Amino acid sequence: MSDSLVIIPTFNEIENVEAIIRAVMALPREFDVLVVDDNSPDGTAAQVEAMYADFPNRLFLEVRKEKSGLGTAYIHGFKWAIARKYDYIFEMDADFSHNPSDLPRLYRACVNGADVAVGSRYKKGVNVVNWPLYRVLLSYGASFYVKMITGMRVHDPTAGFVCYKRHVLESIQLDSVRFIGYAFQIEMKFRAYLLNYKIEEISIVFRDRVLGKSKMSGSIIKEAIWGVLVMKFRSIFLKKRF
Repeated sequence: MSDSLVIIPTFNEIENVEAIIRAVMALPREFDVLVVDDNSPDGTAAQVEAMYADFPNRLFLEVRKEKSGLGTAYIHGFKWAIARKYDYIFEMDADFSHNPSDLPRLYRACVNGADVAVGSRYKKGVNVVNWPLYRVLLSYGASFYVKMITGMRVHDPTAGFVCYKRHVLESIQLDSVRFIGYAFQIEMKFRAYLLNYKIEEISIVFRDRVLGKSKMSGSIIKEAIWGVLVMKFRSIFLKKRF
């Protein structure tokens, strides 16, 4: 068993799931993989199960009853990882927007002292490929907005390519995390920030998906905009109960 687990949430990722798993498994450093699938009608879970024999004791699958949001999928995975005592727990998308070859860089950042390592699109300029201009502006603007409201000095607070040390996730009250979309990513970093954990950003190149459909929606954007304000006020007035 590796000391590192990569959690990959999926919903209708049949076009990507086998390739992304094989890419992680091919890395020189060993990472285990947990796929958290929201009962995809396209057969994503069955595709993962078909790969068990290729990666015994390294590939795992949890199937939930229905599509319940990115945040709850990750929390499901976090609890699974904590119960099995993984020391380094990663978030990564299934669609190759996050390059698996960057996983060792996030790992090394945590080994060398970071509590949370963030694969950052904006640490060194704007490192995004194949996004239309409006989406770059929306994402970059959201990052500036989050920094202004929360006080976090994280250039890419909505990033979904992250490594957490286990003790960080153990100290965050996972059942009290409120948000499920982009705001989930912000809230997790904000909670780590409030607990004075060291958050380090590692510059990556983010590439938009080639296969499959984006899960972005208007409700996710709305949650991020209003959620940041609600989250900040809750942290002020609820303090230890946040």
